[in-house]
Amino acid sequence: MRRRGALGRWYGWYGTGPLHLLVLLASLALTGYAVERLVTERPLAVAVWFVGAAVAHDLILLPLYSLADLSARSVLRHRAERTPSVGWINYLRVPVFLSGLLLLVWFPLILDLSAPYPGATGLSEGVYLGRWLAITAVLFGASALALAVKLRRARRSGGRRSGSRGRGARGVRDS
Repeated sequence: MRRRGALGRWYGWYGTGPLHLLVLLASLALTGYAVERLVTERPLAVAVWFVGAAVAHDLILLPLYSLADLSARSVLRHRAERTPSVGWINYLRVPVFLSGLLLLVWFPLILDLSAPYPGATGLSEGVYLGRWLAITAVLFGASALALAVKLRRARRSGGRRSGSRGRGARGVRDS
């Protein structure tokens, strides 16, 4: 019984279980190790990359994906409520984010802008665009399937009753 009280105090103090804190500390230690290794080998390159990433994100990417998100939400904002309402925007955000992240990391190969990679990987540059498009299609297909399953469950359980917290007055989740 005392253990339960101590665990209850832990949750009251930290907000979640001790395993969360352990995983958080382990990830911070791993990140610190990686940063230390990078900074000792190439400090100027790391600083330039960090500043460039912050500027590119804040001045280019944030306005672009904020506009895209606002556009996606406004397209279906005034639709008729024929189907049960579920939070759909994250089923669009997740595949877009993952596909964009893959494009950001591998764009020299996807767009055929890289010369030294065929010798290092053994692949021609022509395969990367098709593979990225295939991965993007799978991501959107899996997301659409997950949304269809959620819509089916909502329809079976009586529509708006399932997961109605966090929705606006019209039943459309904004986040």
